[in-house]
Amino acid sequence: MKVVLFCGGLGTRLREHSDTIPKPLVNIGVRPILWHLMRYYAHYGHKDFILCLGYRGDMIREYFLKYNECMSNDFVMTRGGKHIELLKNDIDDWRITFVDTGLHSNIGQRLLRVRPYLDGEEEFLANYADGLTDLPLDEHIAEFRRRKVVASFIAVRTAQSFHCVHADDGGLVTSFGKISESEFWINAGFFCLRKEIFDYIREGEELVEKPFDRLIEQRQLSVYRYSGFWQQMDTFRDKIMYDRMEGRGDCPWMVWRK
Repeated sequence: MKVVLFCGGLGTRLREHSDTIPKPLVNIGVRPILWHLMRYYAHYGHKDFILCLGYRGDMIREYFLKYNECMSNDFVMTRGGKHIELLKNDIDDWRITFVDTGLHSNIGQRLLRVRPYLDGEEEFLANYADGLTDLPLDEHIAEFRRRKVVASFIAVRTAQSFHCVHADDGGLVTSFGKISESEFWINAGFFCLRKEIFDYIREGEELVEKPFDRLIEQRQLSVYRYSGFWQQMDTFRDKIMYDRMEGRGDCPWMVWRK
């Protein structure tokens, strides 16, 4: 299955990095989160990628055009550097299509703009490209196919909590307490889609708003609930957390190592 990755957002909540580089290129260890996500899909045999570029898309193109396997893989050097023998490689069998989908386009419009590159595909995968998981992808795909719906996404719970406030019309607080997001399932941005999804998207629309409402009306949208590891790369705090996990070798999303 082809994999559509939405790489064009501004990443405004990760200003410490996204002012200079696009969020998909923010590193976890020595490789960007985009590489980690693509390696995850490649592990399950999905190695044909379509990158929906926008903000600083030139940097994403340049990253792959100048990709050097030796900088992140073990190798043997002989003859004073004239001969390099890679002990393993990452992206040799990947196929990557780079598409400029506009600086300010939303997700729905980015998907519409890569439709020609999905011609002939009955189904495909899509991702926000800002989070990682150890989800058994083959199980999600099997469930999607069993249900025979147009679209499916994974839903997760997060560990964040907020103070919930109730007040009367005069502005006096009547109750105050913590409510945890763990009580709710949220969209994690990992999608399985059929080609019919394009029948539900109108020009200018965001993917998960009106198009998903239409899918719901026709009972064509399903969810795969997952309670394992999932973490978004949305803020500088998330970046630090990922770096610490990588430093400890605690990387559940690296399913290819298991």
